[in-house]
Amino acid sequence: MTIIKLTEYQPDKIPRYQIPESVIDELQQKYSNQVTVNLEYSRTGDYWQLTSQGWVGYIPLTNELSIQLQPKVPLNNLFGMLDYAYNLRSFHILEGLIDCQSLEEFYDYLVSILINGIRDRIRQGLYRTYIPTTGQLAYLRGRLDVQQTIQKPWDIKLNCHYDEHTSDIEDNQIIAWTLHCISRTGLYSAKVSPMLRQAYHALQNLVTLQPYSARDCIGRNYNRLNQNYQRLHALCRFFLEHSGPSHQTGSNTMLPFLVNMAKLYERFVAEWLKSHLPTGFGIKILERVDIDKTLYFYIDLVLYEIATEKTCCILDTKYKIPISPSRDDFNQVVIYAITQDCQEAVLVYPAPLTQPLDVKIRDIRVRSLTFSLDGNLEEAGELFLKKLTGLTQK
Repeated sequence: MTIIKLTEYQPDKIPRYQIPESVIDELQQKYSNQVTVNLEYSRTGDYWQLTSQGWVGYIPLTNELSIQLQPKVPLNNLFGMLDYAYNLRSFHILEGLIDCQSLEEFYDYLVSILINGIRDRIRQGLYRTYIPTTGQLAYLRGRLDVQQTIQKPWDIKLNCHYDEHTSDIEDNQIIAWTLHCISRTGLYSAKVSPMLRQAYHALQNLVTLQPYSARDCIGRNYNRLNQNYQRLHALCRFFLEHSGPSHQTGSNTMLPFLVNMAKLYERFVAEWLKSHLPTGFGIKILERVDIDKTLYFYIDLVLYEIATEKTCCILDTKYKIPISPSRDDFNQVVIYAITQDCQEAVLVYPAPLTQPLDVKIRDIRVRSLTFSLDGNLEEAGELFLKKLTGLTQK
């Protein structure tokens, strides 16, 4: 297996003969958002210039060639961002990250945690519930469909409406589908492989395989009988959300593993703030604003006072490091502030800008702040929060 390693936004030159034209075509058709491709000509030989566009993960192109997209942030900080973004911190499952030296090990580690959780639940007994069912039975069960019985008196089987106590429910189907997707990536180690097969086959005998998305893992109801499913579904959401764009059926298809760093940064900042805001403040994440019946947009973060419900500040996260904020970013954040009747608007960047922004347009003050990803995340967050709350108290 040849692995091409690309770091975010850093162009890399690959001799043209090393990557077939057919593979380049597939890369441009399926993964143009993740990797840009340019053909450069040279007297010493032509080459492909590949540039990662702010994604982290793996793209399997053929059985002999894959692309590894590496983060520009320190690996430990990538893990810390994922920890907050997916609320894994509350489950205390990432203590082993100190031993992870690569994204492969991190992926493998989370897969093993999910598998062990599923195996524990299978030993304990999968969560079951009653599902309304209709079927023809040789005996009476539940409520008899009298009308059909009268219409077909010669039919010896009874059409009954009854509640079936079954484990073939969404809670378990989501887990089975996640294992199915993981098994098709091929990213797990030989150590995890037999555990994965064992857990998957155990579920196959009890649960129907149905496709689910990461969104199906959110906002589920839990009780004392299925409380430990909350942790399993949090992990399922992580794997399903990053299983790439080519979601095809077929056991031989290799699925990519891709993390959108811009979305991850946005979610990380939101979850970090939610956990660290001082008393009296609340935060709304992806607040929808309707302009009319067809036009609407989402504000990344809205900071407000809980007692008065007054909006103190709106924030828009940007996973890029320009010299200064772009005109579009500036206009966008001003419009957000106007819709919220707010006088403070902040653009949040992962590193200090060469030309920081601090301007006032009518009543609205627009500034740039940094939530850095280069050093200690907690220290960077505290510094960011100090500057942010200083703005809201003016």
